[in-house]
Amino acid sequence: MNLNEAIRNRRSIRKYKDLAIPHSIIEEIVEDASYSPSWKHTQTPRYICIENKELINKIAEDMVLGFDMNTPVLKGCPAIIIVAYLTNRCGYERDGSFSTPKEDRFEMFDAGVASQTLCLVAYEKGLGTVITGYFDEDKISKLIDMPENQKIGSVIGIGYPDETPNVPRRKPVSDLLTFK
Repeated sequence: MNLNEAIRNRRSIRKYKDLAIPHSIIEEIVEDASYSPSWKHTQTPRYICIENKELINKIAEDMVLGFDMNTPVLKGCPAIIIVAYLTNRCGYERDGSFSTPKEDRFEMFDAGVASQTLCLVAYEKGLGTVITGYFDEDKISKLIDMPENQKIGSVIGIGYPDETPNVPRRKPVSDLLTFK
């Protein structure tokens, strides 16, 4: 599989087979995702893999901010990967001042790049993923005992797909690109 195939064919998966993912595969995915670019090479993304069904169910039932469509999706995942990031590094100078008017928003940007890379690598390895955007960061952080210097960037369900979603229609390049 080449990069273009992965980008064009990777879909959000919402139904998974009841199969555990070997730790060696999760480790390979995280190792590859660690090559994602980051602000001044700060390498702030961190990954927490939750396999404990009790924790997954608690997140799915109590921490999706009322977006109940995510409850069965997350409950059906054999694992959830939390992509977190270290705070107060991306977008900062050594003296603690902001480097650009974007201030600390590069933290979330780096977590997003890492999340996309993780999903593409997982797809290449035959796994499906779904990035969920509705989550209660405070409750999840307490549940998994998140270090104080980290925040959650994304909550990603991961597993062996039990569906093959169609590719949704895309906007034409003429609607997306402007030359000046």
